[in-house]
Amino acid sequence: MAQKYEFIVSDTDATMRLDKFLSASMPEFSRSEIQRGQITVNAAPAKSSYRVRAGDVVAIEMLARETAVASKNISSDFKLDILYEDDDIIVINKPRGVVMYPSAGNLTGTLVQNILSHTHLSALGGETRPGVVHRLDKDTSGVMVFAKSDAAFRGLVKIFSAHELTRKYLTFVWGVPNWDGADITGNIARSSRNRQKMTMVKTGGKPAHTIVNVADAWPRAGVSLFRCTLMTGRTHQIRVHLSAHGFPVLCDPIYGRGAARLGSVKAPDMLEFIKTHDGQMLHAEILDFAHPVSGEKMHFRAQMPSDMLELKSILNDIG
Repeated sequence: MAQKYEFIVSDTDATMRLDKFLSASMPEFSRSEIQRGQITVNAAPAKSSYRVRAGDVVAIEMLARETAVASKNISSDFKLDILYEDDDIIVINKPRGVVMYPSAGNLTGTLVQNILSHTHLSALGGETRPGVVHRLDKDTSGVMVFAKSDAAFRGLVKIFSAHELTRKYLTFVWGVPNWDGADITGNIARSSRNRQKMTMVKTGGKPAHTIVNVADAWPRAGVSLFRCTLMTGRTHQIRVHLSAHGFPVLCDPIYGRGAARLGSVKAPDMLEFIKTHDGQMLHAEILDFAHPVSGEKMHFRAQMPSDMLELKSILNDIG
């Protein structure tokens, strides 16, 4: 059964490509789903390259999609890197390129479905996100905790809500700062022009705070390795904060501004690496918290994934 959606183009959205306008207006749908829909502008068929005008009536008929229920497609597509497990929680080193839980366009092969092939998760997270109390982007790797029991779920929600934990990330960025550490603050909100993107705003949004320390630097390559401590947990926080302050994450397709940097890359190995990697060079290295049931202090650390280690080796060769 098809469902019809209608939008009227505002002055601020005028001149956007039709496909980008629909993607921004319907963030709950993937681009491929939108492309499969029947699209009209002012009741006439239109190409995706059409530039919308203020007042245009854009309509799209979408086919009903399969419900995203984690337990429907339990799978073991990849070997879980389990850092710790007991009756209440399971801690995983999430691989890069894996979606957290089922959603539009990603109904199978998610991290949650692979965990369910190994053990149970708390139902309090809902049918789509059982046991999930925090998330990492598809192309961010690293330490994650999931709740197996309902008591653990409630406890972890309180811990994350009160920020009573330590979260440290490693990331390769463009640029070499003249400082060893910095505090970055600035409210973050969803972009009004692209609903898939976050941005720093002067008013509104949610407060965000990131502590940054320089772990290493390669001046000849114009690249640094930062260790970032999250004091808040906003969507895309590290990527937005660093990009806004002139240190975009390498290989970040949304905030990385990589095309502007390629001309400065002279080493063939690094140039090849940058051109062939789409996922941001960002890794959740450390997660410390009190066990949500026993209260025991927990400390977890995950080594950088192989592609980030490869990049580090390339940078060391450059010197």
